[in-house]
Amino acid sequence: MTADRCRQDPLALGSRLRSHLALATQSIGVLAKQATLVRHDTERAIVPSGLRDGDDVIVVLHGLFATAGVMRPLRAGLQERTGMPTATLSYGPGPSVTELSSRLRGLCDELPRGARIHLVGHSLGGVVCRYYAQEEGDPRVVQTVSLASPFAGLPRARLLGFGSVRDLDETSPLLRRLTLGSLGSPLPHLSVIAGEDGFVRTPVAHALPGGEVRVVPGLGHNALLYDDAVVELVASRLRVRRAP
Repeated sequence: MTADRCRQDPLALGSRLRSHLALATQSIGVLAKQATLVRHDTERAIVPSGLRDGDDVIVVLHGLFATAGVMRPLRAGLQERTGMPTATLSYGPGPSVTELSSRLRGLCDELPRGARIHLVGHSLGGVVCRYYAQEEGDPRVVQTVSLASPFAGLPRARLLGFGSVRDLDETSPLLRRLTLGSLGSPLPHLSVIAGEDGFVRTPVAHALPGGEVRVVPGLGHNALLYDDAVVELVASRLRVRRAP
């Protein structure tokens, strides 16, 4: 090893350590925030009142082992930046993606027949949103947005044994059908990817094929939900397809 290499290695090591420390601190902060939010919005679906045909509505779905409560800051940010009302619901980790899609249909059935629906989901919620839009064919859906959703699947997830996680396994027929179908779908999709996602390997590979992809560096899987730049990124895509 050369003298220059010896001098450079401690600097590189220090940089890596600072990066790991920053991510650990970020994760602790996110977990603390979610711990205060997770108890909210668990009993019934939240549907805005006073909607009419032609109104735009953002439907937001949470990820695995969470509740609609953890999405409160994102919903508030999107409402403020777009002027669109939001709807949401909570669910447990057990039901399959198809079952959760049926629950999403129940929520959407409470919206006006002429509403314009924008679907935004985090992790598992993003997969459910796209499945509903693509497979159930609700013509009111204008676009879908996913935040850190593993469309490429997770290794050995099926070993956990319950429905929604089996559907997220890397061998999942549901994910394969969904990703293949997306290539020919005219329905717009934005995959927002966490550059430091600790739950998925090579996170860019988990974007939905055929859609737009935006990578946000320096953020972990759940930190996407509470980052102002991410909220503005999603809001900007929603505004583009908002009704005149």
